[in-house]
Amino acid sequence: GDVLVTGPGIRAVAAGAQRVVLLCGPRGRAAAELLPGIDEIIEHRLPWIDPDPAPVEAADLHALTGRLAAVDADEAVIFTSFHQSPLPLALLLRLAGVPRIAAISDDYPGSLLDIRHRVPAGVPEPERALSLAAAAGYALPDHDELRLRLRPPPPPPAGLGGPGYVVLHPGSAAQARGCPPELAGQIAQALTAAGHRVVVTGGPDERELTASVAGADGVDLGGRTGLADLAATVAGAAAVVVGNTGPAHLAAAHGVPVVSLFAPTVPFGQWGPWRVPTVRLGDPTAPCRDTRAARCPVPGHPCLSGVEPGQVVDALRLLGVRPSRTAEPAVAAIGGSSR
Repeated sequence: GDVLVTGPGIRAVAAGAQRVVLLCGPRGRAAAELLPGIDEIIEHRLPWIDPDPAPVEAADLHALTGRLAAVDADEAVIFTSFHQSPLPLALLLRLAGVPRIAAISDDYPGSLLDIRHRVPAGVPEPERALSLAAAAGYALPDHDELRLRLRPPPPPPAGLGGPGYVVLHPGSAAQARGCPPELAGQIAQALTAAGHRVVVTGGPDERELTASVAGADGVDLGGRTGLADLAATVAGAAAVVVGNTGPAHLAAAHGVPVVSLFAPTVPFGQWGPWRVPTVRLGDPTAPCRDTRAARCPVPGHPCLSGVEPGQVVDALRLLGVRPSRTAEPAVAAIGGSSR
C-alpha cells in the first residue's frame, strides 16, 4: 500500500527525469513493478522502515551505500509515509555522493537534506507524495490524470465468469486492519443471497481464511494470485469490499468502487481509497482510533465487529453496483397447529 499510494509522486518525478531508480523493500517490490515511470528497482530491506526489522548490520548498510553510489544519481527524492523518518536513508545517500536530496521531515535534518519539505497532518498519502515532488521541482503533466495508476494488468485468472463480480478481501498483513473472519463469512453469504457473484482473495498464508469465507458459493482465489494477477482480478470487479490494505488502492487505481471496512487505527482521510467512489463502514470512534496498532488492541475488534452484513449489500446499492443475477427468494417458515 505504501508503494502504490506513492505512484502519482513517482510519475511526477519521472515526467521531468531522464531515468528513475526506485529503492524499496521486499514487501513493496511487487507493487513497484506495477507502477509506471520506473526504469530500475533496487530491493533492500531497511531496518528503520521494515515492520519486522532485522538487526542493523554494518556490512549490509555498507553494501547498500555502494549500490546507491553505483547509480550515480543527480538527486534523490525520499518518499516516506507520515510515520517514517527519511533521515537514515538521507545519511546513506550523502555517503553515496548524491548531491541533492529532498524529503519530508519534521525533525531537524542538519546537512542531510537540501530540500526539507513540511506537510500538514492528515493530507492524503498520494497528495503528500505529490507535494514533495513539487517541492523538488517535479509536477504531473497536464495530460496525466490526478489519480492512482498502474501498468496494464495481465488477463484475469480463469474461472471468474466474466467481469461484474464483487471482490471480498478479508485479510491484511496487519491483523488490526483486516475484517473479522466470522463477519467476512457472513458478508459473503449476504452478498450471494442478494445476487452478487463473490470472489474472495488473499495471500498464500490466508488460504484457510479465504476458503472459509468463500464457502460453497464464492470463488476462492486465496494464495492463487500474485499482486499483478490480483490487480487484474480487481480491474474486472464491479466493486471491492476490503479493509485498509493494498487491494483498496488497487481498486482506486482501476476506478473500481470500494466498500471500505476501515479500522480507524490511522486516519481515513489520509489512508482511505483515493479519488474513487467509496462507502466507509465501521465505527470511526472506536478505542483503537489513531493508535497505528498492527494488532487489534481492543478485545472483540469493536471498530468492525458491529458492521451488519446487510450494510455491505446496501453500500453496494448506494454505489450503483447491481447484482449480476437474481437474488435468492426469502422463505418464511411458519409453524403452528390445526384444530
